[in-house]
Amino acid sequence: MSDHYNAFEISPVPTPGPDATAPEPFHGIYGMPAFVTIPTGDLAASVDFWVRGLGFFELFTIPGTLVHLRRWAFQDVLLVRSESVAEQPPAMSVSFACVLSQVDSLVEACRTLRPHAVDGPRDTPWNTRDVTVSTPENARVVFTAAKPLDPDGQEARNLEAIGITPPGAGRGDRENHVRHP
Repeated sequence: MSDHYNAFEISPVPTPGPDATAPEPFHGIYGMPAFVTIPTGDLAASVDFWVRGLGFFELFTIPGTLVHLRRWAFQDVLLVRSESVAEQPPAMSVSFACVLSQVDSLVEACRTLRPHAVDGPRDTPWNTRDVTVSTPENARVVFTAAKPLDPDGQEARNLEAIGITPPGAGRGDRENHVRHP
């Protein structure tokens, strides 16, 4: 029996491709399976950057205390008022999925607001295009967009080397795309 199953139907992330479109911002309320809490000394400035630069929206606010931000379903950030904020970005980062068509506008919006806050975009060996942004709170935020996969390309070989057979590669289990011992 397989320990893995195809769970793409519960993910808001669209199938990678040049015409992939981002899902609409999700305004519903749900039990959050994961979220990020980021301390900030200036809620208004932080909200402005996250909204205008990173494409989040305010789901709700507790004035002077907390702002709950969201993009897609399951992309939740809590900005929390704090007296102390890290002076340097941490080694850790948080990543959010996006689509390729959002990368350039995200880079432009962030560079307009904070010219030296953006690193990238850069392509990864695991077939994504990533942009790393340092926010006003010194959080490291990575936006990652899956690229269309060439089943005969190096990225497909990289995935297959770790046991993931890409769809359309003509090898392995096309249902689960994961080899099991």
